[in-house]
Amino acid sequence: MTFIEFLASNGGYVLAVFGAALAVFMSGTGSSRGCGIVGKTAAGLVTAEPEKFGRALILQLLPGTQGLYGFIIGFLIALKIPEGLTMSQGLYLLAAGLTVGVTGLTSSKSQGEVAAAGIQILAKNPEQSTKGIIFAAIVETYAILGFVASIIMLFVTYPEA
Repeated sequence: MTFIEFLASNGGYVLAVFGAALAVFMSGTGSSRGCGIVGKTAAGLVTAEPEKFGRALILQLLPGTQGLYGFIIGFLIALKIPEGLTMSQGLYLLAAGLTVGVTGLTSSKSQGEVAAAGIQILAKNPEQSTKGIIFAAIVETYAILGFVASIIMLFVTYPEA
């Protein structure tokens, strides 16, 4: 069997698997980058003021949620892969995975940068540190929108065979 013949008979399955993989990979990559950005800044603060570790950790955890959203969507896509999946259904599942993957990849890096700025608030004025969390949570809104859009694609508008 040639590669072209394989794709012709299994293309829907291949596209769906790519959708699941990209949802997890892209959002997980973004989350690790975002958490790393905050972690570097937080480590500098905690070196000088170890008592601020708990508050800094909250800010560092925020960009990690996008990876969770991508993992959930990747898992749900995997559950939607039946035998005999058509190309159009596979493409649809790929799009559902890319929706959360792209928003997770981009928003988590931005959220990491905002949360790192929140570490600066924590360093200079600890009683105002909640404002840094709020700033970072606003970026989270767009990750949630990508997650919800993927959920809608999977459960409301998914074309059944």
